[in-house]
Amino acid sequence: SGLAWNESQHCRLLGQEQLQLCRRHLEVMPSIVRAARRTQALCQQSFADMRWNCSSIQRAPGFGPDLLTGTREAAFVHALAAAAVAQGIARSCASGELPLCSCGPSPSEPLPPGSRWGGCGDNLSHGLQLGAAFTDGSARAGTGGTPGLRAVNRHNGAVGRAVLRDSLDTRCKCHGVSGSCSVKTCWKGLPELGEIASDLKSRYLAALKVTHRLVGPRKQLIPKEGDARPVTEMDLVYLINSPDYCTPNPQLGSLGTQDRPCNRSSVGSDSCDLLCCGRGYNTYTEEVTERCHCRYRWCCSVVCRHCRRSLQRHVCK
Repeated sequence: SGLAWNESQHCRLLGQEQLQLCRRHLEVMPSIVRAARRTQALCQQSFADMRWNCSSIQRAPGFGPDLLTGTREAAFVHALAAAAVAQGIARSCASGELPLCSCGPSPSEPLPPGSRWGGCGDNLSHGLQLGAAFTDGSARAGTGGTPGLRAVNRHNGAVGRAVLRDSLDTRCKCHGVSGSCSVKTCWKGLPELGEIASDLKSRYLAALKVTHRLVGPRKQLIPKEGDARPVTEMDLVYLINSPDYCTPNPQLGSLGTQDRPCNRSSVGSDSCDLLCCGRGYNTYTEEVTERCHCRYRWCCSVVCRHCRRSLQRHVCK
């Protein structure tokens, strides 16, 4: 991903709907690859203590049913991937990595006295535009599942970009003699992707189950349950209920939780009761060696002893 992309060697590995964009914007592809890897890492980090721990994302692009059938988990992954691609492109523009874009435009909003717009802000508009073209390619091309699934994926991708768009805030740097901050230079910047993932995790937990149905002249996503609130542009949505992910079931994309480490003292999703689905757990004792009784020795080193201690691990049956 760190090297220049070759049109014939690399672009042909993508789906047909993204092939043309890859050929037209070869310089953007390393940013997209980094975004995909960041999406993988953050998804696994966000769900590390839950029954579905996003380990299946490592099989990308060969996803299983958990990420291909319109589940709540697929909603999170599509939204995070869309946000990651848009953020990656926006920051690559600002860093000078991409020749066809540069810093974001200077905002028109006023600043307090002693502050001025300057620096190089993230080019969010370019990131959103090109990111949407890449991540929504299959939905627009009419490929990638049923019309309902394409509509759900397109909606969730838009949610990810909307969360990213709303996260753009003002950053400032002080200037002045001895740090007096007599003048501030300000610009618009995006947060780290981990903040976006945390926001999307909350939306995942409150996601709405929907159906793709004709309403008036066109089909729309509407809540599956009649008494549910209307779908908004900031709601993650899904088509089918997820399995409980307790036991292995390849047809449903469930890997099960057997042999997963759990926390016996926790009452959260990583507790042995919840993570092990009531099957119980095995406890193992192992000895670990670690540095201890460290002291500073003049000059200039730290000297430690090595101590052994017993450590208990709890693993789901």
